Amino acid sequence: MTTTTHHLPAGKAASGPYAVDISPGSAGWGYSSLRVLELPPGGRHTFDTGDSEWIVLPLSGSCTVAVDGQTFRLAGRDSVFTAVTDFAYAPRDAQVSLASRDGGRFALTGARCDRRLPARHGPASSVPVELRGTGSCSRQVNNFGAAGVFECDRLIAVEVLTPGGNWSSFPPHKHDEHRPGEESELEEIYYFEIAAHDGTPGLGYQRVSPSGRGRGTDVLAEVRDGDTVLIPDGWHGPSIAAPGHHMYYLNVMAGPGTERAWLICDHPDHAWIRDTWPDQPVDPRLPLYTAPSQ
Repeated sequence: MTTTTHHLPAGKAASGPYAVDISPGSAGWGYSSLRVLELPPGGRHTFDTGDSEWIVLPLSGSCTVAVDGQTFRLAGRDSVFTAVTDFAYAPRDAQVSLASRDGGRFALTGARCDRRLPARHGPASSVPVELRGTGSCSRQVNNFGAAGVFECDRLIAVEVLTPGGNWSSFPPHKHDEHRPGEESELEEIYYFEIAAHDGTPGLGYQRVSPSGRGRGTDVLAEVRDGDTVLIPDGWHGPSIAAPGHHMYYLNVMAGPGTERAWLICDHPDHAWIRDTWPDQPVDPRLPLYTAPSQ
């Protein structure tokens, strides 16, 4: 059921300096991109943004980001499971230089765009941390690049943390057609990191089922640290974290719509689950952390 074109195990999407390198060309779609850059201590990397806008997001470690005559110092974090991070926005048609004194791993989330917005720093203190769902559907969403939170032309990007044993991206939902006020057309990338337990690597599961539109994307994948899943269309969810192993995923979305919005449609067979949430408490393990104060 899993297709090799949609589930990319760790290393499968590596290219050149990037541990993950997904572009519109490699994904076979129009807008969304993701790169994961690993820098050694003292490491440096320069890239051209081309026709896309980018957010530089530390996954682990700190760095400086130089773009358009400005230098942003990103404090970063130890890991995606320990803290909200600050980030930097780089516009299209620019050159970006990253440098890390102590080394680290950095996500570059991108989207083809039309407008050239100013380069900016996004402080960790400005990231809304949302608790979504209750009971075994509880998860944490770090809305650093969400629509209505941080201005981009097309790019939407958020982080989701699912405690071990919980389901997220549930009920399954889709955003593969343009229906004004109801649903956005957005391509999506999931990038996973799975917390180890007593040194044992973790795992999770990701489901994407056909919605009757687009390519008929159909995925049932065991996902591990560093895996990616491409979702051009279809109902996506659940994302299942194995007991004892917290799951992190970075969502990168963009599409052709003139309005930058995340509007979704729940799967009709499972939409009822939302009605049960008010009667259950949020998982007491959440939030795993909160954004720092100003």
